Amino acid sequence: MTYQGQVKNGVVVLPEGVTLSEGCVVRVEPVDDAAPPPSIVKQLQEWAGKGTNLPEDLARNHDHYLHGQERR
Repeated sequence: MTYQGQVKNGVVVLPEGVTLSEGCVVRVEPVDDAAPPPSIVKQLQEWAGKGTNLPEDLARNHDHYLHGQERR
């Protein structure tokens, strides 16, 4: 489960109703709201249409081309 909180007076304050057990180990990572990372769709769109000279049956037989399995 992931929770988002804010630092107030040097202490991470979680949203109301969120309680963690005493001694619970947590990971704190700053979030930069100013520049959210691009979505995976945007990242993949950069590669759309870049493949050239690929086999016509690549989608169906990608395991053959990647791992040497028998063609379908």
